[in-house]
Amino acid sequence: MNFTRWSARLPGTRRAARDDRSSVPAARAEYARPEPGSGPADGDTLKASPGASAEISQEDTGQTSGPLSGPALLEDLSAREILGRLPALVALVHGPDHRIAYVNDAYAAAFGPRPTGATAAEAMPELDELSLLPLMDQVLRSGTPRTVKSRKVRSGNSYTVTCTPVATPTAPPVDGMSKNKNGRNKGGEGGGVLLYAADVTDHAEAAERLRTSERRHRETAVTLQRSLLPQELEQPDDLRIAATYQPGGTDAAVGGDWYDVITLGAGRTALVIGDVMGRGVRAAAVMGQLRTAVRAYARLDLPPHEVLQLLDGLAAEIDASQIATCAYAVHDPNEGRLVYASAGHLPILVRDQDGTVHRAEDPTGPPLGTGGWIHTSGTIALPPGSTAVLYTDGLVERRSEDIDEGVAALERALSGAKGSPQVVCDRLIRSLGVTAEHDDDVAVLVVQHPARTGTNAELFHNASLDLLGGIEAAPRARAFATGVLTSWRFPVELCDLGVLAASELVANSLQHGIPPMRLGLRRTDRRLIIEVTDGDDHLPRRRRAEPADESGRGISIVATIASSWGSRRTPGGGKAVWCEFALPQ
Repeated sequence: MNFTRWSARLPGTRRAARDDRSSVPAARAEYARPEPGSGPADGDTLKASPGASAEISQEDTGQTSGPLSGPALLEDLSAREILGRLPALVALVHGPDHRIAYVNDAYAAAFGPRPTGATAAEAMPELDELSLLPLMDQVLRSGTPRTVKSRKVRSGNSYTVTCTPVATPTAPPVDGMSKNKNGRNKGGEGGGVLLYAADVTDHAEAAERLRTSERRHRETAVTLQRSLLPQELEQPDDLRIAATYQPGGTDAAVGGDWYDVITLGAGRTALVIGDVMGRGVRAAAVMGQLRTAVRAYARLDLPPHEVLQLLDGLAAEIDASQIATCAYAVHDPNEGRLVYASAGHLPILVRDQDGTVHRAEDPTGPPLGTGGWIHTSGTIALPPGSTAVLYTDGLVERRSEDIDEGVAALERALSGAKGSPQVVCDRLIRSLGVTAEHDDDVAVLVVQHPARTGTNAELFHNASLDLLGGIEAAPRARAFATGVLTSWRFPVELCDLGVLAASELVANSLQHGIPPMRLGLRRTDRRLIIEVTDGDDHLPRRRRAEPADESGRGISIVATIASSWGSRRTPGGGKAVWCEFALPQ
């Protein structure tokens, strides 16, 4: 310990300062150190007792210092006096059982007086509260100082404590003892430990307030994030879906990962996964706006690339500094595939029934908000028995490896992942090593297209009829619908409503559409779907017909009797108009 640096802070030992006349007034100079060559000869000691004064001549400059008064030199103070005046808490213990040899006034003021000769374990319970007794044993054995930071006692104060070994350099080693590299005894009766404790209560309380504030901020962001995610996933008739969201660990700010499942009608389903490249409440707020916009654009039943095109412009308007990635896919049960578009997002993975994993590669555009890019759509097969996985980069990205290696690891994990969608979610999370302390948010969406057999398969049927010719196609369509719905053993009332809806949709297509035309009927375990397609891309609108009008009532009739209805443009340039009836459960 360097006592010289403390000497200027001890009462009665302030350093002298020379004025312009090179003299030190007696009222201000209590301690002065002679300049080299101007003081006593080597080995002499300059002393000044209280009330005395001394002149120090400096021959090289011709200057003379002022008188000295008060406690003279640092050498006049014993170690006990110096330690006793320190504001920090100091205690000295000796021997393997740590018997108390000394505590300074600051220590006694903080914890009370301590009896000399008593063991620390019995007379110094505060050391046990600070968990210092095992550390003191280690310091005594090793001869190496140790420090513990910001530990709290029952009174509420926090201390940073340094334990320093103390030994007599010249003492011979005791039996069973060794010496460290400095020649000092390690352990045994000849050694001791000096405890130096600094009160850091203010710093500890400030740090705790900061941690509490950060924890509340993170909890707010997590709550906002979870509230903006779907509270319950929609479950389409033809798919089984599960999703998992896990925020980053306590040291990581919450990001803007999100997912969504949107039923589009006529058995079609939109799947969305996205990631805002920011942190905290701001990223979560941007994510919520993008998710809402995606749902609105999805209701227009646009192709995936058109949805991303609209979302790209909106993302730049929301916050130009926030960049987001997104993958948007649509599943049509009649096609057995996913039509998708990606804005800078990681590829969708599909596992076949035999365990083979396919990666959806192109097309992939830049992230949302960058602008100037024309997005396009691609396709990937999703046959019965297959599983698709959509995910964010937190699942596969690691600081120590390339992200392609993470995607390859996910492919390997997916190839052996079987079970329900939720089971697959959990297995992928575990396989990729994602824990509660993970440094990034993770969102995973698992979609299964089950292979149905036996009685379950009997609940799913498709039937279709090409509408050839002119108006004579209408009675053929009615007869076809009547026969199919009867064979599916629907109640008579539902058969009549289904035939009426099919007749109105066919009549609308015959009057306003162009060939090719087709009537499709589909039943699932929960609904009846009727759809008519033709080659014209003008979408019908529901309007109010006047009493004298001879047309314009077909769509209104369908909207009235069906559970829902809608229309969309088809990739070939035509349109599809559909309606649904909920089946009695």
